[in-house]
Amino acid sequence: MALGANNVTLREDMGYAKEHAGLTADAFIHLPGLRDRVTHPANSRLRLTPEMFAIWEQRVRAAGWPANWRLSDDEIEASRLAVLGGHKDGDDLWIYSYGSLMWDPGFHFDEVRLADAEGYQRRFTLKIQLGRGSHDYPALMLSLEPQQGCCRGLAFRIAASSVHAESAILWRREMLRGGYTPAMVPLHTPQGPISALAFVSNRTHPGYVGELPLPETANLIATGKGILGTNRDYLEQLATQLDALGIEDGYVDALRAEISRRC
Repeated sequence: MALGANNVTLREDMGYAKEHAGLTADAFIHLPGLRDRVTHPANSRLRLTPEMFAIWEQRVRAAGWPANWRLSDDEIEASRLAVLGGHKDGDDLWIYSYGSLMWDPGFHFDEVRLADAEGYQRRFTLKIQLGRGSHDYPALMLSLEPQQGCCRGLAFRIAASSVHAESAILWRREMLRGGYTPAMVPLHTPQGPISALAFVSNRTHPGYVGELPLPETANLIATGKGILGTNRDYLEQLATQLDALGIEDGYVDALRAEISRRC
């Protein structure tokens, strides 16, 4: 019995090590302090492999959502190929992150950098009733808005050999209901300019509400909650990661202050 149990544990450890081999110290060479602040894909509930996606779909349907609660698999894949179908096999792919991807990207990457998107700002402009919202307690999801100024976030590099597999997993997460417009945007990084895939706001989406007055935005974030947790926790996770990276964002700070005054 003991020998058998040890063999099982050994096999599990070997599988764990293999899965974790994708993120090495080299991936964080530019931001070593970030290594313990990013969820490994193996531990992410948001790494939507077909198996994980099936679990989430079951939970959503159990919550009373109809079969057409999301875009079809064909629509999601067509959306991905419209942007990445011509991606060269030998080229890596950069992913720009400005919200939850900053601490839980859910995909394997070989490098991460600080990155500035000129002409954009992070704003809570997408009203949702899933994830961190529900029918009774709707929430606001973060979007990347074309606005004057600069949004500082992170850029993750996916190795060329993994681009299509990893981007397909990411697409299920970001494009389930078509709330974003995927686009390649130019970024400035301390190591040089790059072009990265970014999920920009989709102003034609039914859930798009634009930038609401700060008190209204704060109220929705303070009360929103769903199967992934509360909207306020999302804001706190965002603010904590920005602080750890030394990124100043007056909009996020103002929302935190407004909610603190209410609670």
